[in-house]
Amino acid sequence: MPHNRLSAGFLYPGYSAEDEYPAIERALGGVSLPVVHTLMREDAHRVDALLDIGGADVLGEGARTLRAMGVKAAVWACTSGSFVFGWDGAAQQVAGVREAAGVPASSTSFAFVHAARALGVTRVAVAATYPSDVAERFVAFLGHAGIEVVALSCRGIVTAAEVGTLGRDEVLAFVAANDHPDAEAVLVPDTALHTVSWLDELEARVGKPVLTANQVSVWEGLRLASGPGGLPPRTGLGRLFAVPATVPAGPAEQGAEQGRHT
Repeated sequence: MPHNRLSAGFLYPGYSAEDEYPAIERALGGVSLPVVHTLMREDAHRVDALLDIGGADVLGEGARTLRAMGVKAAVWACTSGSFVFGWDGAAQQVAGVREAAGVPASSTSFAFVHAARALGVTRVAVAATYPSDVAERFVAFLGHAGIEVVALSCRGIVTAAEVGTLGRDEVLAFVAANDHPDAEAVLVPDTALHTVSWLDELEARVGKPVLTANQVSVWEGLRLASGPGGLPPRTGLGRLFAVPATVPAGPAEQGAEQGRHT
């Protein structure tokens, strides 16, 4: 990849909405967002399957591939396959990716925390495609970071493949129906779901920031890759990309980037 490009690499389980990464790459310009597909032995939003998807052996192999590509940051682009390990387990997972990739690393779950923090958001609604037992683990993860979930909705879809087939009208309706008056933002946690082409529409519909999994994953990767200079504001990808990518220091930052917790 060209050396003058800001490059962040992504470990993506299986195949469903991976086309969002080249779409964001085209929208931003001047960045490189390579995707490495990691092993998914079973496509299921079930705790046991998710623990396997996010296993150290699977991610280590993918991270070493990213290292060979020369990326400047690495992100495990799977929300459920990170938060299902709990806060400390997700931090250890990221530490393993960082070690294998040799660059700053994070995961989609920590990206949601950092994105909410960058926008000053502490109360959210969660519109989850997952079954409720999986979604509740995301609520607990956010709670560890001091983010209160004022409303949780679960669509109950078991496979990423099915999530990937949802189109614009379904996504807009799903997010709008599951907003809450007390929420400062709506979080949509599934990298299998297509959302990035409709981010501005989603935010216009609910009148507040909407944070979606592939959006925050790319933001996080580029934020880490850009270093102290930060990521310059961009338009067309929701309010998250329109603000300077600075995140107040806190346990989430330490957990995601260093594998430490306080």
